[in-house]
Amino acid sequence: MSLSVSSTAAMRFGYGLRPSEPGISGPDELLAQVERGAAAAPLFPREGLAGRREQIVRYASEFKELRLQKRRGEATEEQSRAINKELAALFRADSEARIAQAVLSPNGFHERLASFWTNHFAIGSGKNPMMRIMVPAFEAEVVRPLLAGRFSTLVQTVSLHPAMMIYLDQTQSTGPNSVVGMEKGKGINENFARELIELHTLGVGGGYTQNDVRQAAYVLSGLAADLETMEVRFQPRRAEPGRFTVLGKTYGGEKRAMDDCLDLIDDLSAHPSTAVHICRKLAVHFVSDEAPQALIDAMMAAWSRSDGDLFQVYRALVQHPSAWENPGGKIKLPFDYVVSSLRAFDADEVALSGAGTVGPVTETDGMMGGMAPAPMQDDQPSAVPVAKSLNSLNVLRRMGQQLWAPPSPAGFEDDSESWMNANQLTERIGWARRLSASLGKDRDPREFATIALADAARDETIRIIGQAPSKAIGITLVLASPEFNRR
Repeated sequence: MSLSVSSTAAMRFGYGLRPSEPGISGPDELLAQVERGAAAAPLFPREGLAGRREQIVRYASEFKELRLQKRRGEATEEQSRAINKELAALFRADSEARIAQAVLSPNGFHERLASFWTNHFAIGSGKNPMMRIMVPAFEAEVVRPLLAGRFSTLVQTVSLHPAMMIYLDQTQSTGPNSVVGMEKGKGINENFARELIELHTLGVGGGYTQNDVRQAAYVLSGLAADLETMEVRFQPRRAEPGRFTVLGKTYGGEKRAMDDCLDLIDDLSAHPSTAVHICRKLAVHFVSDEAPQALIDAMMAAWSRSDGDLFQVYRALVQHPSAWENPGGKIKLPFDYVVSSLRAFDADEVALSGAGTVGPVTETDGMMGGMAPAPMQDDQPSAVPVAKSLNSLNVLRRMGQQLWAPPSPAGFEDDSESWMNANQLTERIGWARRLSASLGKDRDPREFATIALADAARDETIRIIGQAPSKAIGITLVLASPEFNRR
């Protein structure tokens, strides 16, 4: 089946069709979306990046004071609960804004890329209470504005963000023969070095050894994050002294410095295996689980010509003929499915505020790290009744893709087999039924099918929709159709 350029662009490279948005003319418009999206501030954090950094510093200071009080034997339980509730409420607001960002943005290709890179550089918000407000800031201030530049810049900035260093335990890593290591008996932690090599750059099978990981961990020792200033510094007293060899290149010397770490990150970014890993992963994400080798080769050639300029890699992706062939080659991930269904209804800010929560908040709503979120108040946006039967955050949790909560540093799986199972289908049909009842109202299912599926709709699907016993069931069948669940 052959689809129009506009339909393919919206479904394969964006979050689906939205009736209030004009059609996409082709690759040039997709690339324009990337540029516009990278220059625009997202809807989260709700108080903006400057305000969020102030909050991180404030909460870090409060937790530090609580630790001191606990050491003095003072009671801290009530204060801890209050802070955790505040953090949970902020996280929930950010999560709802993250969904709204994807639904409302006219820059769908940029939104998909932001999700791709946030998953590539996966950070879990359940690591500790502070991560609940750090992870949304990480995506907003690092991933989104830099995803259209050089890969080396993106990797370096991501690696030196406090959220990444905390999540991968770099703050727990100390050279065993450093001044601090000798004084306090501390040692090296390889997590940060391993994921930098294995996940973020070269990829599994990229030609590195365990010794390369160990040596890289020594090079990176000395890096430390200070949440009270939101800065990452190199602390020579914590750095392992000496010279270290990673993938045939030597770092360090008589005096250890930040440049050792920066040189290592740059060299890993420029390694030939990195281009292979990233280009293949992008092609698999957007086109098919078995991406055409010709497409990957074209993207790698663009990488080589531009010295890892990601915008040029995206250009090679969307301009290659095979990127527009064989529609329906990918199953939508849960987040894609929820967002595209809301876009099909042309959900606005009012409807989205109602889709954020349902009824009273339970102890498991948005649970992360053993903390329950703050109860929602009547004057909060989620009290809007237009979509009261919906709860997109809980739906995503039940579907297995809770926002900013990947199962591991490897992120969420990105293949069809991982997401097509009986439980997944049950949850999707349940969501479709609730969405149809809440936003479908008196819509004609066949007209809705032309909006949601356009020329992707098969004759058999249209026939089944037309035979539905009610309008709500007809609309549910549109959202449950194979065409809508694939891209």
